[in-house]
Amino acid sequence: MMTNYLYILKSDRKDTYYTGTSDNPHRRLEYHNNESKGYTQRNRPWKLVFMKPITSKEQALKAEQIVNNWKSKKMIRLLIQGVINLHDYL
Repeated sequence: MMTNYLYILKSDRKDTYYTGTSDNPHRRLEYHNNESKGYTQRNRPWKLVFMKPITSKEQALKAEQIVNNWKSKKMIRLLIQGVINLHDYL
């Protein structure tokens, strides 16, 4: 069974985050830093600052939606620091 991950990237250029899901967050980081267009292209370079294994793709997508709905750098930072637990919101 393939593990899915919720991942969070932080822009080194701008104080902003990008949240996504993937079965290979390191490959996605490479993609965002080299091939992607739009938002992630404009804010390169990115670094991987958070990676959480999640049992199913559906749960990973739900987690991504929850984090994106926060619209809060403070909440994302607390998640990255381990102060809040993502499973409390799922």
